[in-house]
Amino acid sequence: MLASLKSFTMLVMFLLELSVYAAASLWGFTASDKWPLKLLLGIGAPVALIAVWALFGSPKASYPVHGAGRVVLEVLWFGSGAAALAASGRTGWAVAFAGIFVVNAGLRFLWNQ
Repeated sequence: MLASLKSFTMLVMFLLELSVYAAASLWGFTASDKWPLKLLLGIGAPVALIAVWALFGSPKASYPVHGAGRVVLEVLWFGSGAAALAASGRTGWAVAFAGIFVVNAGLRFLWNQ
């Protein structure tokens, strides 16, 4: 049973990662009335987040961070997803996202994942 819960926790982590990209894109496309800026932010914000995660956060990261650095990375990275949701007018979704992240992070810490 615990192995299934640990696997589910990692699935939720992956879905949270994807949600950060969606939230950044949503923010970008709603941040301006000017179409070129919408396009730049709507595509550029998730691309920038992909680059950061690929370099520092993914399991196959070029420069993986551990310990306190990993905590800072996750708080800032997933916090950007919550901030993007809030900035695009989805405050309830931002709070829910942040809450799910906190529970997920706590379980991953508890289970050394």
